[in-house]
Amino acid sequence: MNTTNFYDITKWKIGNPFKDVGEVINSIIADIKKRQNKSDVNNGGKPGGVIYFPPGDYHLTTQVVIDISFLKIVGSGHGFTSSSIRFNVPKEQWSKLHELWPGGSRILNEIAVKPEDPEYKGAAFYVHRTGDPRISSVEFSNFCIDGVHFVDDGSGEKNVENTYVNGKTGIYVADAQDSFRISGMGLVYLEHGLTIYNSDALTIHNNFIAECGNCIELRGWGQASKVTDNLIGAGYKGYSIYLENFAQILITANNIFPRGKSSVHLKSVSRSLVSNNILHSFYPGMVVLENNSSENLISSNHFLRDREPWKPMQIHDNGLSDTFGLLSISGNNNSIIGNHFSEIIDPEYLKPVGAKPIIIRVVKGVNNYISNNNFIASKSNYESGDSAFSAQVSSLLQVDKQLSLDITTILVDKTSYRNTILDSGNINQVEVDKSINALRVTPTLTEYKS
Repeated sequence: MNTTNFYDITKWKIGNPFKDVGEVINSIIADIKKRQNKSDVNNGGKPGGVIYFPPGDYHLTTQVVIDISFLKIVGSGHGFTSSSIRFNVPKEQWSKLHELWPGGSRILNEIAVKPEDPEYKGAAFYVHRTGDPRISSVEFSNFCIDGVHFVDDGSGEKNVENTYVNGKTGIYVADAQDSFRISGMGLVYLEHGLTIYNSDALTIHNNFIAECGNCIELRGWGQASKVTDNLIGAGYKGYSIYLENFAQILITANNIFPRGKSSVHLKSVSRSLVSNNILHSFYPGMVVLENNSSENLISSNHFLRDREPWKPMQIHDNGLSDTFGLLSISGNNNSIIGNHFSEIIDPEYLKPVGAKPIIIRVVKGVNNYISNNNFIASKSNYESGDSAFSAQVSSLLQVDKQLSLDITTILVDKTSYRNTILDSGNINQVEVDKSINALRVTPTLTEYKS
């Protein structure tokens, strides 16, 4: 009998973790519940447990259902590698590749999902418990969840591995919870990486979540949480970071790369901080504040919008016009301070062709404060390529011999008023009704010869 509350899945008595790790983990959770069946024993009684799996490929066909607190599921390596690059390499070249699949402590989500199934059915881990108190202190750490393949979605995409659709989720938390931690994970080729409802004191830290249809979705409502130090990149249909009805969340020090339809999307989010992130996108609508998102601070972020350099993905975009804005605001009393924006793109690739790009757009709202933001806009003179890595790096490093691109740094729509714009564009770059908004433009040099 196990009396240590530590379980190694390769040494457990029920099931075969290499054939169906879901069956094994569920039986371990059942054992914890059987052994820890009293809630008050000598000021304790239900310490939970640790479920560990060493590096290996663990197929999962049975969904793991978690309904106990104080459970940690941990591996020995996040194992991320780019499945997208591999699946866009001709099969005849696969034999020359050093690796084909993600590694580390890897769970292969092979749950059979039907189109009519509710979303949670495709989750490798389904956390579900109602009642009091809320389920608390469940941790996922240092392993990989791989959706393995995407499928045909009827869109006409020639390579089905580029659809970002398969009905699979990594971790789905359905009910209110407290102090969950997700750290050191690798999530790849899932339609939804993390879907979490009703979060309180949630930590999502130091993960690699990419090549998923959607990466992080915090739904329902939530408060007092953080999304920090992650490497993130969703597909062209989905969100990299999406939050709704949230307050007091910290989103900082993330590197959010293409090709999500947005980098950070806030819907009815208030009194929160988005700072010190590297944000790179191939489309407008990088950061969106909508549905009265108010009293947020957006500060010290680096925005880069350029064109997709990788040929297999150049047919896709997020459907938005370049007049939408890289940062779109619908809300009140937000502070947009000290951000850097680079719009590096040739005019023929703007949408519509020849459009004048808008960088920050205040769609609706009052008393927003926009100050000391810096804007660089130029034509790119970039070259596309068949190699995702070399094409993108070459594009990012191109900073010489750039010709300027005409932009609108700030547009304040007619429905917005009492906003303050300071030192965020010259007189020719800011479009605002000065009778109902305050404006101080960035000074310009009339003539300078080096």
